Amino acid sequence: MAIKLYKPTTPGRRKTSVSTLPKAGKLPKRLVGGTTKRQGRASTGRITVRRRGAGAKRRIRTVDLAQTKEVPAVVAGVHYDPNRTARLALLKYVDGDQRLVLAEQKMKQGQKVETGPKAAFKVGNRMPLRRIPAGTAVFNLQQRPGGESTFVRAAGSAATVTGQEKGDTLVKLPSGEVRRIDGEALATVGQASNREHENVRIGKAGRKRHMGFRPKVRGKAMNPVDHPHGGGEGQQPIGLKGPKTPSGLYTLGRKTRKKSRAARRAKRIVREK
Repeated sequence: MAIKLYKPTTPGRRKTSVSTLPKAGKLPKRLVGGTTKRQGRASTGRITVRRRGAGAKRRIRTVDLAQTKEVPAVVAGVHYDPNRTARLALLKYVDGDQRLVLAEQKMKQGQKVETGPKAAFKVGNRMPLRRIPAGTAVFNLQQRPGGESTFVRAAGSAATVTGQEKGDTLVKLPSGEVRRIDGEALATVGQASNREHENVRIGKAGRKRHMGFRPKVRGKAMNPVDHPHGGGEGQQPIGLKGPKTPSGLYTLGRKTRKKSRAARRAKRIVREK
């Protein structure tokens, strides 16, 4: 995987780059399915996320985020996923099963992968956090044993195991937050794939539209009927004691976490980011 630069045949091409990936063949049909686009709308039909819509057609990959199957497997190939920044690895288990999992940065075709408490300590293998030494980089962490992995899944991301404490493991997340996680929760040794993603240049507005993002307009450039910041002659200030959301709520500093949820979360946090 590397960054590919194009010859400047057009103004858009001049600033464009892409992350390349060796061809790995087709995915099994049962692991790829269709989907419908929400375009920023909730189940009620109302827009809850602005500036979303259109974009190139995507097909959903069925990804095994828990990755708890304790059967030896071999990497059949590393594949692109339009729905996430990291790459996917197609695992072929010795019992004939095939599953897609998040790929490690150095994962290659033909590599052997193990999962479980008896797995060897090796990059790409998945094991309980209690078995991973301090200072080791990990990704694709479970929040609780048996569940889907929810932490450290983005391209190039990695957390660091900092120690063990009364059956729990202390993990420093990419944000800098140190969190206490159950030692039986699984994590993959190494770093999430596609580390070069941060160096990709979009190049032109049209490519962003293909990704499903619509143009952004400043609130103060709108009319009063469209945004609390709107109205006035030319470059006028917003005329409020603080910035507001389009629905009229004060923002930038306003607390949004529920107290009950924050209290539960605080029990697992050793150090804030």
